[in-house]
Amino acid sequence: MTEHTGPKHKGFYILPNLLTTASMFIGFMGILWAIEGYFELTALAILAACVFDGLDGKIARMTRSTSDFGIQFDSLSDLISFGVCPAVMIFLWQINSFDQMGLAVAFLFMACGALRLARFNLQTKNLPRKFFLGLPIPAAACTLATFVLFSTFLPIQFAEIILPKATLILTFALSLLMISKVKYASFKDVEMVRLHPFSSTVTAIMIFVLVASEPKFILFLFFISYVFSGLIYTYLYLPLRKPSNLREPERSSHN
Repeated sequence: MTEHTGPKHKGFYILPNLLTTASMFIGFMGILWAIEGYFELTALAILAACVFDGLDGKIARMTRSTSDFGIQFDSLSDLISFGVCPAVMIFLWQINSFDQMGLAVAFLFMACGALRLARFNLQTKNLPRKFFLGLPIPAAACTLATFVLFSTFLPIQFAEIILPKATLILTFALSLLMISKVKYASFKDVEMVRLHPFSSTVTAIMIFVLVASEPKFILFLFFISYVFSGLIYTYLYLPLRKPSNLREPERSSHN
């Protein structure tokens, strides 16, 4: 008997691509809103595009309709929604006051995002499912988007003096992290959810309530924590773990 690995219906192939198209359209609208000066709408568009970007992959796996075409189409959509859109938004919002330097940093974010996507497409089959190599471009874009929303909490004096420099530094740092070799959790391993479904449900509800209580602040806190989590895991946790792994064979050789 031959095992059928494709989707049950050929029409399922179009579902993930429709979600990818929706993500790309929202990113395109975000660019137009940024040009018109509606930066909070642009930030919300990036977050909405991230939701659709997450759904298209899950739907493709559920319906067994993944394809090489879908992977490439998804990357092109991501470059628009999470590369071009946040670069335009962040340049027109704050860093255009730095003239050529601001333009260079905005372009660097978009270029590093493109490099990150190209590297991911080449290495996706060789990397463990638990980790991403380098900061994912949707996470980098959402960090900038939530930073725009979070800025409404800042005092006016801080916003006028410090905010442009902080935005420039944050954009530059996110650009380098996307092309770095820092390991970030992918959250694709659902084994924990299967083993502890009730605890996972309670945790999800608590996170939802927490985000709903103060979304602008909590979402930025979540994404900036994710950015630092990869640095902590790669440069603090892994170096401490390696010496203990090297000592294990020595102890076993004496037994």
